[in-house]
Amino acid sequence: MSLLQRAPSLRTLLVLGRVSNLPTVWSNCLAGWWLGGGGNYWKLPFLLLGVTLLYVGGMFLNDAFDEEFDRQNRKERPIPSGAISPKDVWKLGVLWLVLGEGCLVCLGLVPGALGLALAFCILVYDALHKLFTFSPVLMGICRFFVYVLAASVGARGATGWSVWCGIALGAYVIGLSGLARKESTRGKAPRWPLFLLVLPILLALLINDGIYREGAWIRSAVLVLWILHCLRATFWTSNVNIGRSVSGLLAGIVIVDWLAAMNTHTPPELGLTFLFLFLAARLSQRFAPAT
Repeated sequence: MSLLQRAPSLRTLLVLGRVSNLPTVWSNCLAGWWLGGGGNYWKLPFLLLGVTLLYVGGMFLNDAFDEEFDRQNRKERPIPSGAISPKDVWKLGVLWLVLGEGCLVCLGLVPGALGLALAFCILVYDALHKLFTFSPVLMGICRFFVYVLAASVGARGATGWSVWCGIALGAYVIGLSGLARKESTRGKAPRWPLFLLVLPILLALLINDGIYREGAWIRSAVLVLWILHCLRATFWTSNVNIGRSVSGLLAGIVIVDWLAAMNTHTPPELGLTFLFLFLAARLSQRFAPAT
């Protein structure tokens, strides 16, 4: 069999990398960078590429670690379906992580160190997420580190505001990951994630006052409506579809970023970018599964 015949298809690579979630990774980077003071525009391409490669590498290794679980529960995934060999998935996953960290090292000592911390958290999550119930916390920590890493590239660096917004984003991701754990086990969806999903809203209304309060209310209302829309498929229907809720909530990460980054000083171009990334996340989910 020739090398060309053995090469995995583009769709296989896209599914392995869960690329439909990449717009949310990019919006995390943009929000964190802006909260860190913006500027340093020449660093943005390295930041976006580096974090993208870390994310894709983490998703490849996620399937590599989950090989036995997927053979029993998710036979449609690339490894159990025979679309790609486990060995190739391991090799590509490690390669993407190394290349991603290389991009971040080019940005300086602090981004490089935070990139290593992010890569470590990704590996710990991949290895343990099927073994322990606290694994959604690890996923939230990964997204938190994306915010702090991106803020470190900005002109002011990682400020307290970027850290608090990163914690709120992490809580939201823990909430949706808590729901996602029941997607493959077909168990009853827990209700504890609901509080974590609205934590970014509570933080926004607590922090924003004066001239910022009205905009925070409007953006918070948009996020509340989207969360309710997504949760309908899990809690308010006879035909429960947790996967649909989780996919929608994943795209909603962009709205969380929009809520964190937008204020009276934010250029409208950045707001339009968040809108574009949200639409891109939703559209790409039609071609590559988000979970």
